[in-house]
Amino acid sequence: MTDKIMIIEDEEDIVTLLRYNLEKEGFETCVATEGDKAFNAIKINQPTLILLDWMLPGMSGIDICKQVRYDNDLRNVPIIMLTARGEETDKIKGLTIGADDYMTKPFSVPELIARIRALLRRIQPVKTKGELVFEDIKMDLATCRVFRGSRVVHLGPTEFRLLQFLMEQPRHVFPREQLLKEVWGADIHVELRTVDVHIRRLRKAMNEGGEPDLIRTVRAAGYSIDSQQPDTAQEDENTEE
Repeated sequence: MTDKIMIIEDEEDIVTLLRYNLEKEGFETCVATEGDKAFNAIKINQPTLILLDWMLPGMSGIDICKQVRYDNDLRNVPIIMLTARGEETDKIKGLTIGADDYMTKPFSVPELIARIRALLRRIQPVKTKGELVFEDIKMDLATCRVFRGSRVVHLGPTEFRLLQFLMEQPRHVFPREQLLKEVWGADIHVELRTVDVHIRRLRKAMNEGGEPDLIRTVRAAGYSIDSQQPDTAQEDENTEE
């Protein structure tokens, strides 16, 4: 089945550039140019991945991203934000509210396509059968479902891969660089701060029922999943909302 990429962008030249290059690479495309109509267009088209401009007429890309993440049928669709806003605080804000990746205009089309392919690989069904269990967390690898006790935990594709990687080697501390390589892919350039933002999102989802925090942050070292929480500062908690 051909992957469908939805382009939500109001600049005609960028839409033309993206459609041409994506379709040349074998993707199906669909387009929305107005923010206030974008969410309905997403519901109708059911894309595999969304390219979402930050600044749109009618509704911002940030608000659209929030709508997608609150919708049970769409919450797992990967989103790449496209924007002229290049400040780190803007990138962190986009990632925190639910974007999976972020590219600043003007962007490299080959790099964008590489990031699209990397994200699509992340959401492919897990072929490994069985489950991973640590304390009260269970990952069903056949159905891609996560449970904290009896509670179903809703995770995006990046957070799912992060949790799976951590649970495959519990209590082992992984540096951010290794997490980037294993979860995002060695061929994708992503800033180290991106790991902190996604760890924060993972921690929030895993603990929203009031459960003990099992995501351990080791200053200057990295992250692990561990029932023993040392008295260390959790750097990712300083991430701005």
